[in-house]
Amino acid sequence: MTDTVSLDTIALDRRHVWHPFTQAQTAPEPLAVTHGKGVSLFTEDGREILDLISSWWVNLHGHAHPAIAGAIAEQAHRLEQVIFADFTHSPAARLAARLAEVLPGGLGRVFYSDNGSTAVEVALKLAWQYWRNQGEGQRRRFLAFEGSYHGDTFGAMAAGVGSGFYAPFQELLFAVDRMPYPATWDGDPEVEAKEAAALDWLDRWLAANGAELVAVIIEPLVQGASGMRFCRPEFLRAMAARVRAAGGLVIFDEVMTGFGRTGALFASQKAGVAPDLICLSKGLTGGFLPLSVTACGASIYEAFLGAGFDRAFAHGHSFTANPLGCAAALASLDLTTSAETTANLARIEARHRAAIADLSSHPKLSRGRVIGTIAAIEVTDAQGYTAAVGQTLKRFFLERGLLLRPLGPVIYLLPPYCVTDGQLDRAYAAIRDAADTLL
Repeated sequence: MTDTVSLDTIALDRRHVWHPFTQAQTAPEPLAVTHGKGVSLFTEDGREILDLISSWWVNLHGHAHPAIAGAIAEQAHRLEQVIFADFTHSPAARLAARLAEVLPGGLGRVFYSDNGSTAVEVALKLAWQYWRNQGEGQRRRFLAFEGSYHGDTFGAMAAGVGSGFYAPFQELLFAVDRMPYPATWDGDPEVEAKEAAALDWLDRWLAANGAELVAVIIEPLVQGASGMRFCRPEFLRAMAARVRAAGGLVIFDEVMTGFGRTGALFASQKAGVAPDLICLSKGLTGGFLPLSVTACGASIYEAFLGAGFDRAFAHGHSFTANPLGCAAALASLDLTTSAETTANLARIEARHRAAIADLSSHPKLSRGRVIGTIAAIEVTDAQGYTAAVGQTLKRFFLERGLLLRPLGPVIYLLPPYCVTDGQLDRAYAAIRDAADTLL
């Protein structure tokens, strides 16, 4: 590509495009990407950048994977889209059946939508209407966690208000109670005390409000956007047991943690907890197309059956169960459940553990943690998502051909499963170089 083409792309972008999570007045010019292959992104000005965050956590198997691209192309020649009210099609039916086979706890009913945020909206609305269809209209309270993030539509914002991203919209959001989150890391000496305190808070809240609880929603094992904050499976199990004893529903937002990110196909399986509702997106299509799923079991589905439409779930999207997205998801699921991917998940986790243990010995780095293909470490004594060090580090890594996008002071890796040991070593070396020369 020539410099002229690159300048034209940037000029058009600057004139017409509004980018997400960006202050346009101060942001540097975006990079114009022409194509990708495997872990690499290639820009119009000739750079190769290793995508070590899977392009906002969506890409599982590498960019432009031929198996997924081929499935989309084949489907596009047969059926690109059809209204999903009153109609169905083979890719949607087959994908729902495949998901029912692999999801935990009999979650055999699949509702399709477009992205992670809409999957969460569906789950919250299903939970709310479920109790009304059951004649339990006194259940009016949702419970979420401090630091949680569930998306940017209004219901998802209400559930994720503890993330701190939504100040301009606070007065428009419905009330959600927030419980403490016992964030932990490798070698954390206070984890049991933090878990006990959180569960004590929950016990007291349930004693006072349990009969009003609609559902609890949590990102199982890993809070993503608030800084790759981990909790232990033991806590997740204890929390879910208490909520269920009070009659509430358990919603797992596995938009990021699903499809192998935690080392198991789903974080719920790794934790040994089957939720009542699960939200899936991001890696669902291997990063190729927008698609999401909210799945539940028979008891919730059957509560919406009846002679009148008033019991039905009146919710939908224009591109619900888009055939191209479903075809991509089927191809991606084949890859995700293959022996090669299973081996890669174990290899990446082992590589992460050795590197994070080494990096944690650096005085400028602390609170290292690893689960599956997710590795995170923090800049010692830096505070908060808006910490300036995050932007400084992002530029530092990009100059070295690495797409690493720290969450404030939290440096993390969440690579595609095709990443090589050599590519990972480049990232680890850059983190150490940053700690030695920049921090």
